[in-house]
Amino acid sequence: MNWLKLFSRRDPKPGPGSPQTLSSRGSRRMRIWTSRGGAAPLTSAGGATTLSAPPPPQPPPCPPRAQEGGGRSKMAARVLLRRSLAGASAVPRLPPCGGLALRGLVSSASRPREDSWLKSLFVRKVDPRKDAHSNLLAKRETSSLYKLQIHNVKPECLDAYNKLCQEVLPKIHEEKHYPCALVGTWNTWYGEQDQAVHLWRYEGGYPALNEVMSKLRQNKEFTEFRKERGNMLLSRKNQLLLEFSFWNEPVPREGPNIYELRSYQLRPGTMIEWGNYWARAIRFRQDNNEAVGGFFSQIGQLYMVHHLWAYKDLQTREDIRNAAWHKPGWDELVYYTVPLIQEMESRIMIPLKISPLQ
Repeated sequence: MNWLKLFSRRDPKPGPGSPQTLSSRGSRRMRIWTSRGGAAPLTSAGGATTLSAPPPPQPPPCPPRAQEGGGRSKMAARVLLRRSLAGASAVPRLPPCGGLALRGLVSSASRPREDSWLKSLFVRKVDPRKDAHSNLLAKRETSSLYKLQIHNVKPECLDAYNKLCQEVLPKIHEEKHYPCALVGTWNTWYGEQDQAVHLWRYEGGYPALNEVMSKLRQNKEFTEFRKERGNMLLSRKNQLLLEFSFWNEPVPREGPNIYELRSYQLRPGTMIEWGNYWARAIRFRQDNNEAVGGFFSQIGQLYMVHHLWAYKDLQTREDIRNAAWHKPGWDELVYYTVPLIQEMESRIMIPLKISPLQ
């Protein structure tokens, strides 16, 4: 399709001896261009009409920024021309001098991608689950519920506190009518000082817990024990836990041992990921029988994980942990689990004489 532009101007009066044009005096001179240089302009020389050869097509010059409105109108005409040639449905091409506009277009088009890429760095996608993680991760063959008690004792009362616990707690543990068992009781050696840690198991889940609490309220000896113990404490907290299905079940063991309780505060929504990785990772930590138990919280501080380990001494702990890094696959599992953690804490604990875990 040719684009026709007609520009005309009235000729001045010819002087003497001036050549005549195609038309008579006072007529208009017409020049014809085509959009792609397919036709050549018509000119006259000595009264004869000739057809001059068209020049090779050249890209339109880039108008300077300071050019006035005439240059802008020409550039707009070129854009309209190219639109008409390409068709109404085609995307218009930018002139070669539109680098600045092109950069702006590319920048605005890529901004949503940049935003989504940045969000992927800071926003973790959590896969939808059709079941509670407690049903997916806990042991199904048992319905045991665990209670972790952490007591911060007044420094001057720690010995009296330990003596009182060693007198009363075994009676509850040995009472056949109480469906509970003392798994272990410790004092913190390294970590937060003057701290006592107790771990109980309730065989039968929440009904067993309710039964034990109801009976203990009617036990006068236990009521006096709670009052006396309360005068020795600065603060106390507890958590109700379930046991990971892939971890060892905590059973009594002979000593002497030191115990490490490693506590992890996970990012909400990552418990399933943690369980999937540690179901494989626990295989690397079974050679020296150091794995005691693994638990995750149900009531109290949520998304908490506790791993309980036993070692002969601190040097043995160091040797066993270093040996794990030489096993193929351990480093990869650590790499993937570390981003799931918000906070973590380690306690080195010494068992009391009444603790089944020695």
